[in-house]
Amino acid sequence: MPLLKLDSVVAGYGHITAIKGISLEVVEGDIVALIGSNGAGKSTTLNTISGLIRPRSGTIVFDGADLARVPPHKIVGEGISQVPEGRGILNRLTVFENLEMGAYRRGARADLTEELDLVFTLFPRLKERLKQAGGSLSGGEQQMLAIGRGLMAKPRLMLLDEPSMGLSPILTETIFQTIVDINRQGTTILLVEQNAQLALAIANHASVIESGEIVLRGTAAELREDPQVRRSYLGEG
Repeated sequence: MPLLKLDSVVAGYGHITAIKGISLEVVEGDIVALIGSNGAGKSTTLNTISGLIRPRSGTIVFDGADLARVPPHKIVGEGISQVPEGRGILNRLTVFENLEMGAYRRGARADLTEELDLVFTLFPRLKERLKQAGGSLSGGEQQMLAIGRGLMAKPRLMLLDEPSMGLSPILTETIFQTIVDINRQGTTILLVEQNAQLALAIANHASVIESGEIVLRGTAAELREDPQVRRSYLGEG
């Protein structure tokens, strides 16, 4: 039984239907990549899973529980955290305060030592900048903080939206290695990433979304060899 299952999910904004009957499964322990061009519906899919957008129809089941009408803060409590596109750092709050915000569902008296230790092991730079305002960090450091904040909720499933956006190749490599490390420590990952080469390099399974519909799915290795994927997303003729 998959940890997360979407079945025929339709969602959008106002009169616009952005995803049109998406079906997707994420097995516990996997990294699953969702690739596609800008505007294909990747971010909408993640926002619908996390409750920021209500599905118009279809089901979203996480660990046996239907999430289709559950509010976002309770979805976090169920074990899903999202690292949004653009990072969403609270610029005036310090690094430590941003990390605390990631654990708000656990209450003010929660012991955050274990999660903070994990974040600082993955991202030592954040420990050096605990009292620094989030908005003063570099782009790479802000991405580290966004991922660290997501980890503070102790998620079973992390939704990552375009983690390489705006980063240099070296920083991108560092972030993606960290994603692999997070997965190895037990967190299941659903990764939205326009850089298909990177996404397919670390994923177990993947799906291709076009115009709000899944058009291809399979193992990451299978999609890397698919002629359509190679031509459209890997830059090969």
